[in-house]
Amino acid sequence: MSPPLTTAFASSPTCWTSPSRASWRPPPSFKKWKKINFCSTSSLIHSYKQVRQATNQIVMNCADIDIITASYVPEGDEEIHATGFNYQNEDEKVTLSFPSTLQPGTGTLKIDFVGELNDKMKGFYRSKYTTPSGEVRYAAVTQFEATDARRAFPCWDEPAIKATFDISLVVPKDRVALSNMNVIDRKPYPDDENVVEVKFARTPVMSTYLVAFVVGEYDFVETRSKDGVCVRVYTPVGKAEQGKFALEVAAKTLPFYKDYFNVPYPLPKIDLIAIADFAAGAMENWGLVTYRETALLIDPKNSCSSSRQWVALVVGHELAHQWFGNLVTMEWWTHLWLNEGFASWIEYLCVDHCFPEYDIWTQFVSADYTRAQELDALDNSHPIEVSVGHPSEVDEIFDAISYSKGASVIRMLHDYIGDKDFKKGMNMYLTKFQQKNAATEDLWECLENASGKPIAAVMNTWTKQMGFPLIYVEAEQVEDDRLLRLSQRKFCASGPYVGEDCPQWMVPITISTSEDPNQAKLKILMDKPEMNVVLKDVKPDQWVKLNLGTVGFYRTQYSSAMLESLLPGIRDLSLPPVDRLGLQNDLFSLARAGIISTVEVLKVMEAFVNEPNYTVWSDLSCNLGILSTLLSHTDFYEEIQEFVKDVFSPIGERLGWDPKPGEGHLDALLRGLVLGKLGKAGHKATLEEARRRFKDHVEGKQILSADLRSPVYLTVLKHGDGTTLDIMLKLHKQADMQEEKNRIERVLGATLSPELIQKVLTFALSEEVRPQDTVSVIGGVAGGSKHGRKAAWKFIKDNWEELYNRYQGGFLISRLIKLSVEGFAVDKMAGEVKAFFESHPAPSAERTIQQCCENILLNAAWLKRDAESIHQYLLQRKASPPTA
Repeated sequence: MSPPLTTAFASSPTCWTSPSRASWRPPPSFKKWKKINFCSTSSLIHSYKQVRQATNQIVMNCADIDIITASYVPEGDEEIHATGFNYQNEDEKVTLSFPSTLQPGTGTLKIDFVGELNDKMKGFYRSKYTTPSGEVRYAAVTQFEATDARRAFPCWDEPAIKATFDISLVVPKDRVALSNMNVIDRKPYPDDENVVEVKFARTPVMSTYLVAFVVGEYDFVETRSKDGVCVRVYTPVGKAEQGKFALEVAAKTLPFYKDYFNVPYPLPKIDLIAIADFAAGAMENWGLVTYRETALLIDPKNSCSSSRQWVALVVGHELAHQWFGNLVTMEWWTHLWLNEGFASWIEYLCVDHCFPEYDIWTQFVSADYTRAQELDALDNSHPIEVSVGHPSEVDEIFDAISYSKGASVIRMLHDYIGDKDFKKGMNMYLTKFQQKNAATEDLWECLENASGKPIAAVMNTWTKQMGFPLIYVEAEQVEDDRLLRLSQRKFCASGPYVGEDCPQWMVPITISTSEDPNQAKLKILMDKPEMNVVLKDVKPDQWVKLNLGTVGFYRTQYSSAMLESLLPGIRDLSLPPVDRLGLQNDLFSLARAGIISTVEVLKVMEAFVNEPNYTVWSDLSCNLGILSTLLSHTDFYEEIQEFVKDVFSPIGERLGWDPKPGEGHLDALLRGLVLGKLGKAGHKATLEEARRRFKDHVEGKQILSADLRSPVYLTVLKHGDGTTLDIMLKLHKQADMQEEKNRIERVLGATLSPELIQKVLTFALSEEVRPQDTVSVIGGVAGGSKHGRKAAWKFIKDNWEELYNRYQGGFLISRLIKLSVEGFAVDKMAGEVKAFFESHPAPSAERTIQQCCENILLNAAWLKRDAESIHQYLLQRKASPPTA
């Protein structure tokens, strides 16, 4: 890949073996170039391969690679040269044909080939960056998960086919070269004084998707963990300071996981590196973890609180994979959720350990738990464990089910088992399967042995069938006791389940009362459709609540009397924050599904007037945003904005614009959230102050704090003109930090003028926006207004070929589609979206498209059902405003 300085990278001898060797060599000097071959005579050596049955063919994975020569050398015998290479491009395979039979036994397979440094952000690709002097250069980087190691070298590219790797890189001598392991030799390359050969230590036994190498210009900061592991964070040149926060998190995280799993980190070093062009958030390559810049770099002066939290979570997630995924790897992609669900859960455990002041487990409920439930309530959801055949199907399951539902059911399982037995079971699992592969059932067996509980029986109901239950509960006072009648049915986004054979779950249920809201009075396992439960010694005036801590992965519908008794707990804050959040979110989802009236939920939302908790407000804000998007299809959109202003004004006045002594992380997050919500809704005082502060910021009189930039930018754009947009684009161009560029990109879609919306969409595909960030610019337009939604959809259709080619069917294409069309609420739009993708296939986004069409129809039904009653309620409020 290319730094066009004096030399650019390409071609190589690349040697891989089982002890695998790879060397990669640059070509002669290049000043400017696009895609080039990275291997002129790349050799791949698979040593000590076992031929189990006599054959004259070898089939391997191979994509975008041309093989020059191939041969097989049986141990102690003569070399046999392949005489034919048959490429099966659709299946990403190649068949090597030999003139004589390869006899059973061990031997070495050698392959010389030519590949391509591509622009697809997968395989072996080039990443564009700008030097401090403003020169555009390129780095060469890899991204192999799920099935793209085959784009860098022919291999058996499946997680269960593990090998060791000896990697050598022949690179320009003024470049940094990194791989999974530590450097063991660096020497001049005989044929060219401008390059050196860098040799790395042999890796442990590992899967191909975890192999990585990077060549480019980087600075780094380093430390040693208390266990003696060398930890480095690599940053763009001149930005080493921005790696210190991630370094601190990583150095705390490695010992935390070592102690939690009671298994040491098995490599001598771990590198974390910021990559300019990167499709995912980060990738857990063993010993060399790659990140988007925004997921790793923190500027002490210009990074906001939410960015710090995001970096802490992503570092925690990827380092968890070093054990759970890398040391023990899933048998096949069907078990992807084991990797991602587990890491998505334990990243919160790790951040809670490092930063207890983040109240991160409450945030988990809003960020992961409710997000997973929203998707899993659809008819077009899928089970956590889903069969995967063709490589294109793998990208489809990198979604909220594998990650967020996976994390949520593991959180529920951890609570059901208890931390002590959970840790014991995890140690058994990692010890038994280290450097091997495992399936979901293997984890259940270890946790069952550790806890003595029926883990497999319980968890199979959560991983092998899609969806989750709605628990309906009603209560009756019987003398000094409370009798609860529970029943479970599948929760559906379209309303009450009407099928004949209703799925059933084994549901761990916790029940609390107002006597001690933070403690479970009773824990039960609901293993049948209906149950009666007696709570002893509960007074008639005490409330009873299911799902303490919102840990169980189900929704709850209370009888009217039970709900009525819980509502004062919202207003007086006697319900814990996470339970206030869960109660509101359940009610909102029941309204979306048509089980209760949306007006009832709006009344409950007004009870949050005294709410102090950031995450509760965040979830409330998100749900009001969904409702606002729905009502943008009506002629009373302004009325719902008045409601938003009424709900958020009191907390906005309490917080003010500037931090107060003693405030912390969560206060900063809350202030940004509330001011953004009020500003977007057109709250007069907020709008005026935002304009004043923006003017001072632009003129350099008073630079906005990082935590205030997003709400201020959003507010002035939403209520601004072409001049405002031009100023914002100028700020974007001047920004040296990717976080600031992304912050601006995400709010550009707030502009309302059709002409300016078009300008923003054109900007999205310009050189000014990194390829991976185009998605958030277009998505921001679609989410900004009714006109923006239509314009973004037209823009995608008009530019489909370019967008599809850019993302090559990866998960970014799914994200783009979801962000752009999900807000529609007219039946015919579902048909239009479906028809467009029938004539413009996107195989890896097929399920996403079905989910989007389903959501459009659900929105349309919701609007028809509740729009009039919502309108009447909002008019009544205006006529007689409620008192706080």
